[in-house]
Amino acid sequence: MPAIAAGLLSAFVGFASSFAVILQGLTAVGASQAQAASGLMALSLAMGFCAILLSWKTRLPISIAWSTPGGALLASSAIAEGGFHAAVGAFIACGILLTIAGIWKPLGRAVAAIPAALANAMLAGILLGLCLAPVKAVAAMPVAGLSIVIVWALVAKWKRLYAMPAAVLVTLGFIVAGGEISADKLGSLLPQAEFVMPVFSPSAMLGIALPLFIVTMASQNIPGIAVLQANGYKPDPTPLFRATGIFSLLAAPFGGHAVNLAAITAAICAGPEAHPDPNKRWVAALVAGIFYVLFGLLATAATALFSAAPPTLIQAVAGLALLGAFASSLVAALSDAQSREAAAITFIVAASGLTLFGIGGAFWGLIAGGAMLALARWRRG
Repeated sequence: MPAIAAGLLSAFVGFASSFAVILQGLTAVGASQAQAASGLMALSLAMGFCAILLSWKTRLPISIAWSTPGGALLASSAIAEGGFHAAVGAFIACGILLTIAGIWKPLGRAVAAIPAALANAMLAGILLGLCLAPVKAVAAMPVAGLSIVIVWALVAKWKRLYAMPAAVLVTLGFIVAGGEISADKLGSLLPQAEFVMPVFSPSAMLGIALPLFIVTMASQNIPGIAVLQANGYKPDPTPLFRATGIFSLLAAPFGGHAVNLAAITAAICAGPEAHPDPNKRWVAALVAGIFYVLFGLLATAATALFSAAPPTLIQAVAGLALLGAFASSLVAALSDAQSREAAAITFIVAASGLTLFGIGGAFWGLIAGGAMLALARWRRG
């Protein structure tokens, strides 16, 4: 029973705390409501079946999640030439890179070799825009915005794990009370997968696929391994990376951007709360996978409900979900004095919204910061 309860909690928190980020990201790169719902469902099914397969096969609590930083990256990106079809092409390219990282170890080592200060600065720059959204929501819709923020803060004071689900419930309350929901707006609530023909655009490859691969590996897969190791498990990371890459590839044609090893929710399934016996905690991750599959069948309904809400409120919920990740990445980016200036440049460029040649600021931030870091090291040499 503890393992089952932990699995349910992990799946509920993982879905409720960040699905608004995913919807915001998919919409920002051109997805229609139906395509965003399909992407959310594809991601839920992919991470559910991947968790079930890996946990059953390894007998380890391998938790899987969608790439929340990747969703934030999409939310800060401009619509690529070719629209959502080009974004799907980038998702497929990212899935291929994730799969290769699980087959060819030099690629994984190359990602790990990216200076941590620059990777964290890029992530912080990506997250900044959404993290400002709660403040903008309070200015635009004071009653609703303040209510969401206050409930989030009070619940976080008591139990941070439940803060985002509570904020989502308050948002749903305002959606219902505002009378924004109608049968016409909701449409069919049955789960519907929508295939999107990919377009492989060079600008989307550099502006979406490459940064998505980097943030997914650096901010999710590598920390996910660290969480397992901290709880006494020593898995071989390469087959895990390979599996997440394959399931990302399966989800991509239906609008899913990427799945990866979980970090935050992994601690729920891998910790002693899941089961006193470490050899039985894998059941928690398997149960979480089962519930992710079930939640995936509700993706169309969740998308329809949140699409009926004012975009300001959805962005506010997404921003609250990312505040912790933003704070952690910014502190990590600026902690080393020798790389602080390069990290600051990476952060500023990534957060600026700059688009050159159809390529977004995340890529250019990494290039600018890397050039500055190389120059600083050359001067010292």
